[in-house]
Amino acid sequence: MAKLEGNLGVYGLSMVAIGACIGSGIFLSPTLVAGYLSSPLWILLAWGLGFVHSLTGALTFSELGGMFPKAGGQYAYLKEGYGELPAFLYAWVTFVVINGSAIAALSLTFARYFAFIVPVGKRGVLALAVLAILGMAAVNVLRTAYSDLSAKVFTTLKLAGLATIIGVGLALGSVKRSGFSLTLASASSTDPSLSLVGAFGLAFVGVYFASGGWQHASYLAGEARDPRRTVPRAMIIGAVVVGTVYWLANLAYMLLLPVDRIAVSSCPAADAVQTVLPFGGIFISVMIALSALGTVGICLYSVPRIFFALANDGLFFRSFTAIHRRFRTPANAILFQTAWSIFLLLFWGTFANIITYLVFTDVLFMALVGASVIWLRKKRKDLDRPYKTLGYPVTPLVFVLISFFFLVNTLIHKPAQAYAAIVCLLAGLPFYFYFKKKRQVT
Repeated sequence: MAKLEGNLGVYGLSMVAIGACIGSGIFLSPTLVAGYLSSPLWILLAWGLGFVHSLTGALTFSELGGMFPKAGGQYAYLKEGYGELPAFLYAWVTFVVINGSAIAALSLTFARYFAFIVPVGKRGVLALAVLAILGMAAVNVLRTAYSDLSAKVFTTLKLAGLATIIGVGLALGSVKRSGFSLTLASASSTDPSLSLVGAFGLAFVGVYFASGGWQHASYLAGEARDPRRTVPRAMIIGAVVVGTVYWLANLAYMLLLPVDRIAVSSCPAADAVQTVLPFGGIFISVMIALSALGTVGICLYSVPRIFFALANDGLFFRSFTAIHRRFRTPANAILFQTAWSIFLLLFWGTFANIITYLVFTDVLFMALVGASVIWLRKKRKDLDRPYKTLGYPVTPLVFVLISFFFLVNTLIHKPAQAYAAIVCLLAGLPFYFYFKKKRQVT
């Protein structure tokens, strides 16, 4: 079996976990959240729930990361907990929906914000997006050490930018200007027919889209030093840092802009800083462009390892197990993901139309992984557990219940997107049985 190079430590993995979360979501999702929740208090509660979901998830996943320090992360956990089919379907939707679409959307975000600074026209924006994907793919193929350095640099820049927004908001923001008030106002601001619970659940789409990503550290367990310790620590650090930063960032937004203006803003971060700094829009545009570009690199860095693990199990094309002779990276998996992401970019052009069913699919499998911790405690008592989930069984139950609430709410209020996600998931079944039969024959 092909083996990946293991040289990643806690800091590098933590930067992956943090960087995979902090992409373009924190600069775009506040508009979606404010569109459903009209009160600053409800908005902060929604982001607080996202923090709880991420932290309980990281604590839960950490037990699995210590038990199964293998490349592939959630794929490996689902396989150990439920068998090959759920694991394959997770890898399938990650490829055809989640990661490919995220890379396409992030590259387009980079290109559009770059064009805000240097106008290049519509065709130039598309060309820049393609070049962004190709450039970050090249970095990831060259060597894991370069990918690790790239993750550290871009994540550090993103955190510095967010620290600036938080500092500006807390220092220069005005309650009088923004109308900020911690009162339990009506939750729904765009659809009066929505209940508080329904509006809160739909707002969670934006919160989750921005907050998800800390689990990417587990995808690289096969390349980590002492993965039984480094992977759990990295996921927990990632969830805590991101949750705290996001909550403070949204507080800063609302101290600079009224909620109703955030709800209609196409670039809430730039608009917010622009209210107090003359060149704030340009500065934020640079930061968002770098943030999106860095996250493209992280997605191309971590997720292809899932396909590497899948191919090693004989459930995907064998060429995906190939390790570059010189650079010791899963080059074929990275390049194939690159090609598919560029196709999605050229075909769809935007990520906005698929965000709800993307998140629906991701949360579904996250909930399954969370529940597997409880299942494995009963099924595999003999397994060595270097790290045990803090607060078990309450911690995994909270994570699963929040996920279940979101899934049910999406089925009720956004059935088209939810059912589309389910159809896409089921489309992977013929491929699973094909590869399984092929493996049995060979």
